[in-house]
Amino acid sequence: MNDSMLSLPGLSPVCGKTVVAKFDGGLLSSDAGILVLREVEQRLRVADRLAACMVDRRAPELITHPLAEIIRFRLLMIGAGYEDGNDASSLRSDPIFKMALDLSPSDRELCSQSTISRLENLPDARALLRMGRAMVDLYCESFQRVPKRITLDIDDTFDAVHGGQQLRLFNAHYDEYGFQPIVVFDGEGRFVTAVLRPAKRPGGKEVRAFLRRLLRAIRANWPKTEILLRADSHYCSPEVLNWCRANAIDYILGVAPTTTLRRHIGDLEASTKARFDATPKNGKARRFKEFLDGAASWSRVERIIARVEAGADGTDTRFIVTNLDTRNARVLYEDVYCRRGQAENHIKSWKTHLAADRTSCTKATANQLRLFLHAGAYWLMWGLRVSMPKRSMWRVAQFDTLRLRLIKIAARVVEMKTMIRVHLPTSCPAQDILRLALGRIPRFVT
Repeated sequence: MNDSMLSLPGLSPVCGKTVVAKFDGGLLSSDAGILVLREVEQRLRVADRLAACMVDRRAPELITHPLAEIIRFRLLMIGAGYEDGNDASSLRSDPIFKMALDLSPSDRELCSQSTISRLENLPDARALLRMGRAMVDLYCESFQRVPKRITLDIDDTFDAVHGGQQLRLFNAHYDEYGFQPIVVFDGEGRFVTAVLRPAKRPGGKEVRAFLRRLLRAIRANWPKTEILLRADSHYCSPEVLNWCRANAIDYILGVAPTTTLRRHIGDLEASTKARFDATPKNGKARRFKEFLDGAASWSRVERIIARVEAGADGTDTRFIVTNLDTRNARVLYEDVYCRRGQAENHIKSWKTHLAADRTSCTKATANQLRLFLHAGAYWLMWGLRVSMPKRSMWRVAQFDTLRLRLIKIAARVVEMKTMIRVHLPTSCPAQDILRLALGRIPRFVT
C-alpha cells in the first residue's frame, strides 16, 4: 500500500525505543546538490546550445515543456545518476529538480519519460551536425583566453548493444554486437566531441573526414592556435599523416610493430635484455632509439621512436611516429605520448560514471543524440570539478565521488510567499566545499 500515513514496518527498536517511520515529511529531495549543477549549466548553457540546433515542430500554443527545459532536465538527471529516461516519471515532481529548471516547488510537473523519448527521436542528421559544431563551440568558449596550443586526444571505445539498433556490428574481439564511437578530449580533460559509428576499427579515410570537420569547427573559433593530435595505432594511417602535414597539425601517434620496424631494434632489444639480466633488482630496463622509416603505403619516411623495455616477463617494444621537433626521444615518449592514457580515464568517467553507453535506441540518430546528452552531463560534472581548489582532493575526484558527496544531499523544501527555503542537513560534511564551489563557479569560464 502507498498510504503515506502508514508506518514503515520491520524497523527494530533503538535504545529500547520504538522507531516509527512514515512517508509524511512533505517536500523532500535526496539531490539538493542539483542546485549547484544548475549554476554550472547556467554558465555553460549546454541545454540552450543543443536545443538551438533542433527544429521544434510542435504547435507553440500547445507547448508545455520547451526543448531546452527537456534537455536541461535530462542533463541534470544524468549528472545525478539517473541515466535511464524512465526515472523522469518519479523525478518530475521532485522539488529540487523543479527549482533547477526555474519552477517553484508547487508549480507544474516536469516532463515525463515519453516526452524525453520523443525528444531523442526528434533530430535528423543535419541537426546532429549542428550539435557537433555546438559542442566544439562550447569547448572553445570554456577557455578564459585563446590558448596558444592545445592537445587533442582521439580514441574509440566499445559499446555493447542487445537489440536491432541501426549501425550495430558484430566485433569479434569483444564477441558482441555493438558500436565503437570515436571520442575526443583535450589534454586537460575537456570534452570536445563524439561520433557514433559501427563496432570496427576506423579506417584512414573515415578518420580524415572526421578530423577535417573537427579542424574546421575549431579553426572557426581559433584560427591561429597550434594543435597536437595524439592517438594510438588505430589512427596512424597514410591518410591521417598526409592530412596532418597538409594542415600544419602536429602529431604523435602509436605505430603497430612490423618486421621492417623491428629490424632497427634487434640489437637494442638484446642489449637491453642483457642489462636487465645483469641487474634484475633495479627493476625494468628501458632504452630508446629513433630512426627514419615508414610503411610501404606511406608517402614518405617518418621519424620513428622505439621504446624497448626488458623485465622479468621478457622484452616489450613499442613504436610511435611524430613530427615534433623535440630531440629527446625519452621525453617525447614518456612525457608527451604516454599522457594519452589519461584520455582513457576521461572515457571511463563518461561511460561508467555517466552511463554514456546507454545507446539502446533503434535509430542511429537517437543514439547519437544520447552521446551528446551524456557529453553535456560530462561538461556539468567537469565544471563542478574545476570550480574546486587546485590542490584539493576535489580537483581530481572521480565523478561518482562528486555525485555521492556533493549532489546526493537530503533537503527539505519550504515554499513561502517571497522565499523558498532549502533546509540541508546540519551534519552535512561537504558544507565548506559547497560554499567555496558556489563562489568560484561564476569565474571558471568567461
